[in-house]
Amino acid sequence: MPDPVSPFTSTILPIGVTRLAAHPNVVMAVLVGRTGPIIVEYDGARVTGDVLLVRPGVVHSVTLAEHGADVVYLNGLTFPFEAPLAVALKGILEQLARRSVGGDRGAIEELRARLAFATSPLPVKIADIVRATQADPMRRMTQDELARYLDMERTRALRCFKAATGLTFRRFKLWSGLQHAALQMAGHALVRTAAIDAGFADTAHLSRAFGSMFGLSPSTAIAGLDDRGSE
Repeated sequence: MPDPVSPFTSTILPIGVTRLAAHPNVVMAVLVGRTGPIIVEYDGARVTGDVLLVRPGVVHSVTLAEHGADVVYLNGLTFPFEAPLAVALKGILEQLARRSVGGDRGAIEELRARLAFATSPLPVKIADIVRATQADPMRRMTQDELARYLDMERTRALRCFKAATGLTFRRFKLWSGLQHAALQMAGHALVRTAAIDAGFADTAHLSRAFGSMFGLSPSTAIAGLDDRGSE
């Protein structure tokens, strides 16, 4: 039985720099430039726009105008377009994206709904696991616990989780912890505090994961936060 209500959160993060190194997004992301267009590039391909929806899983670099951009990560949605890298959002989708990065929860839900036509509802038990993991990143369910909860053999349970969410079980847990840490740092928490509270082994562990998934180091991200007030 599918869960009719998506359990996934949509994380909003400020990016106060003008360049992100090559990295793949873990989930679908909307980038909204603050003072100018965004350029996303991969293997000779380039997409430019003021508001871009970026396909997950594709290694890409990002060039931003002065003061950077704001990003909303649309967890749990399947990229609904054929574009191999990104699409520029226009019209109502652009308007909703701009309102979403400003924290308008209604706009986020409408944006998700309009982009969800390629996404299947989650089975109830997997939705429960998603909710629990996002609510408490320190609670790291093991593969054996996943298998017992889904009443499946371990390998089958892992395959079922990936098929339903688009992420391996391990990567989903890492991504949930990383979002929690990133939000804490956006609120000016120390990197070491964010690392511990999000369930990372230490600051170095967080830094490695942060760089590979966001394209910049935690210290660079924190240094760029002051640009939010300079737009």
